[in-house]
Amino acid sequence: MVIADKAAQILKSGGVIAYPTEGVFGLGCLPSDDEAVQRLLAIKQRAPSKGLILLAANASQFDGWISLPTNISLPAPDPDKPITWITPAGEKAGYLIRGDNAGIAVRITTNPAALAICRAVDSPIVSTSANLGGQPVASNQFILRRQFGSLVDYVVPGPCGPSAGASEIRDFLSGDVLRPR
Repeated sequence: MVIADKAAQILKSGGVIAYPTEGVFGLGCLPSDDEAVQRLLAIKQRAPSKGLILLAANASQFDGWISLPTNISLPAPDPDKPITWITPAGEKAGYLIRGDNAGIAVRITTNPAALAICRAVDSPIVSTSANLGGQPVASNQFILRRQFGSLVDYVVPGPCGPSAGASEIRDFLSGDVLRPR
């Protein structure tokens, strides 16, 4: 996929992208690149203390980022009902990703574009909604490009889906729903 390769090249060179996810457009970078994460936070006008979500193509991409009990793994994603899990943080999950939280927010993506990007970089990517702090999320490519086109290094074309709206957030260990859909 040419689009994923272009996004991957930009991410690997320290860039920030806007891209479709399961239900909303997101802003992303490589979570291991502190400079890119700081730039993303500045673009979004988000306090680092809030933490960020990581999106991956599969559970193994979270190795080192999360710390689950032995023989316990993340469930397979449901394309119709994306769930972001709050899990215990691993050694790679520093303050810029966790914020003031003890855990880390992660989701295995089912969106084709996001999935292809995660595979192309062979890493999770930061996934925070494409909006300025406290403002509505960009609801289509036109608004996304108008709000963020000059602030990010690449706007990945493509639709959000297969779901609609922000994902549910659940605590992985307790199963408690922290944010319903």
